[in-house]
Amino acid sequence: MAAPHVQTTSSPQTARSFNRWLIPVGAVAVHICIGSVYGWSTLNRPIQSLFPNAPFLFHPPYINYTPALVLLGLSAAFGGPWVERRGPRVAAIAAALFFGTGLLLGGIGLAAQLPWLVFLGMGVIAGIGCGLGYIAPVSTLVKWFPDRRGMATGMAIMGFGGGAFLFSYLSVKLMDLMGVAKAVMALGAFYAVLMLAGAFILRRPPQGWKPAGLKAASWTPAVRVNKMITHRSINRNDAVSTLQFYLLWGILFINVTAGIGILSQASPMIQDMFLKTPVQAASIVAFISVFNAGGRFLWASASDFIGRRNTYTTFFIVQVALFLLIPTLASQGSWTVFLMCLAVVYTMYGGGFATIPAFLADIFGPENVGAIHGALLTAWSAAAVVGPVIITELSSRARAALAPGASKVHIYNQPLQVLAAMLAVGFVLTLLVRPLRSAADLE
Repeated sequence: MAAPHVQTTSSPQTARSFNRWLIPVGAVAVHICIGSVYGWSTLNRPIQSLFPNAPFLFHPPYINYTPALVLLGLSAAFGGPWVERRGPRVAAIAAALFFGTGLLLGGIGLAAQLPWLVFLGMGVIAGIGCGLGYIAPVSTLVKWFPDRRGMATGMAIMGFGGGAFLFSYLSVKLMDLMGVAKAVMALGAFYAVLMLAGAFILRRPPQGWKPAGLKAASWTPAVRVNKMITHRSINRNDAVSTLQFYLLWGILFINVTAGIGILSQASPMIQDMFLKTPVQAASIVAFISVFNAGGRFLWASASDFIGRRNTYTTFFIVQVALFLLIPTLASQGSWTVFLMCLAVVYTMYGGGFATIPAFLADIFGPENVGAIHGALLTAWSAAAVVGPVIITELSSRARAALAPGASKVHIYNQPLQVLAAMLAVGFVLTLLVRPLRSAADLE
């Protein structure tokens, strides 16, 4: 009797008849749904109006966005080994049920004006769905695309970045038609169906499968050997005992902290630095979010050619310069150049997420990358707290120290400098990453 966790196509012949390019389609279907969490800010004011007298923790974003991101990282970490055992299809089905049910319960909580139910549904249950759905396709993608790991994971994780763009438009239209509670429930049902459709596309290739060449010849790796790519796979427990894992954790944490800090205050920054209206700022944030999605595919694909470590060193060098430059641009009123800088930062924020699964597969091997990736995503949970706190608290202190009527253009100088210093540390961590050379690395 076959072990329940073995989920493959029936044979190598079946795998050859299956179009591997369908796997990214299924992955995008899952990720574009759970990526809607980045667009939940459109629900903030409607939810706030329903619970004006609720305790502070039951106000947005603490009632839904923050706990969802924390649970995303935690469920990915603890659920990673289960995802590897049961396979991507079972994991994606579970993600669809958790995410759809969470939004349904959240909508019921909004309709019944029960803030604890909104927290439980959108914050906890949907957050678990986000975590399982995020890692479900990853290890499968790197197995189906050993020749283009970065490109494959970039395509899927691009969907996560694009999910906010789709949600922003859908949620606003649905709220106008039926109110916030019914809109959340309707979106929960829609996302559950789309995620289930994506789940049934996902599958593992058979053991030892290799992609066919242009003339159906078996694919073999390039003769030139990349020293950063291992030819063996280790399990999650061994991986998390290595220095390499913690270096990669720190790299992801710093890149996400900087990016999510900007994301959390992008609209107020635009208003304070360049005197734009809230409507103008919101439209710019929506437009720039496209670069978050595009950067995931662009940078992950580029990493296949320039290497993962070179990709991250580029991120940190460029972002240190940009974070230090932005205050000068604000003081000079250089609006167009500022937007260009913001777009680049967004691409590197998204690109960091998309490149890390391929980096993990290079260092630790592709077999258990889903479980290892899940453990690494705790860096996202930590960054989701640290980044917004740095930029919000430091700018708030600077704002409070201003004389009445004084310009707010410089209130973000200190938080941007702190983030630039962190990015410089990230550059150093990236240079320290080395391949696993022997069993000694696991001791």
